Amino acid sequence: MSEETSTPTHTTTPTPRARGTATTRTGGTTGTRAGTAAGGVLLAGTVAAGLVAGIYYAFACAVMPALARGDDRTYVEVMRAVNDVIQNPVFFTAFFGAPLLTGVSAWRLRGTEGRGWIWAGFLACALAFLVTVACNVPLNDALTRPGAPHTLRERFEDPWVAWNAVRTVVSTVAVGCLGRGLWVVGRRP
Repeated sequence: MSEETSTPTHTTTPTPRARGTATTRTGGTTGTRAGTAAGGVLLAGTVAAGLVAGIYYAFACAVMPALARGDDRTYVEVMRAVNDVIQNPVFFTAFFGAPLLTGVSAWRLRGTEGRGWIWAGFLACALAFLVTVACNVPLNDALTRPGAPHTLRERFEDPWVAWNAVRTVVSTVAVGCLGRGLWVVGRRP
């Protein structure tokens, strides 16, 4: 009879991570609280981005087409009033919060699954922010200067509507990417 000898083999079974932990680049975790906090920041950034995209979308679908039906004086007066009224803490919280919060969450979740979606969402938020600051705001400022309503409208309307369309699309892409990133981060075991 022959005696069988067995050599013990060591296998390691990966231990599941706790819900809410974030994997780092080295494969570790940042901890449940830190992962949950980063996910909360991502959620807040996604909501802020959605609010901003919704504002741009409302302008594209309703506000600007409605104003286009009016006379030059009404058009200029209403746009001046809108540009004045929109500068308030509620709007600024979402407007500045979207790129800031998505940037923080992209950094905090940089080693996790879904990071590509989060970074894409952040970059789209940042691009929409830049389009607004570099294109729409200067047009808004030009509309406040004295001048004939027809001339002011002629210089304002088409470029503003075009840049608003760009930022609406880019903001919508941001929300989609952030939503996907939020879903991937949220479904981690």
